[in-house]
Amino acid sequence: MSPTQKVFAIVTSAVTLFYMVELVRRRRLKEEYAWLWILTGAGMLVLSLAYPLLLWLTQAVGAVTPTTTLFIFGLLFLLIISVHYSIVLSRLTGQVRRLTQELAILSAEGQLDPGVRPGSPPAS
Repeated sequence: MSPTQKVFAIVTSAVTLFYMVELVRRRRLKEEYAWLWILTGAGMLVLSLAYPLLLWLTQAVGAVTPTTTLFIFGLLFLLIISVHYSIVLSRLTGQVRRLTQELAILSAEGQLDPGVRPGSPPAS
C-alpha cells in the first residue's frame, strides 16, 4: 500500500468514525442503529493503521489481494445492514397494522373523542 493510499484510508476511516459518533451525540442517529456504523469505522481505522493485520486477514480468508479482502468485508457489511433494516421495517409494519386496527375498533365503538377523526391531525 502506497503512503498516499494509507493516508487516504486513515483519514477516511477517522472521518467516518468521528461523523458517526457526532451523529449519535447530536441525537440525529439512534444508538440502536449506530453500533454497526461505529464498529465499521473502528474496523476500517484498525485495518488502515495495521497493514500487516490486513495482509494476515487476506491470507486467512484465502483472498488474492488485500483489496479483495476489503471488498469482501464491504459486501458483508452491506448484507448485515440490509438484514438489520429489513428486521426493523418488518417490526414497524406490524406495529402500524396493529395501531390501525386498534384505531378502527375504537372508532367503530365510538370511544374516540368526537372531534377526532381517523386520518385527521390531532387538535392543538
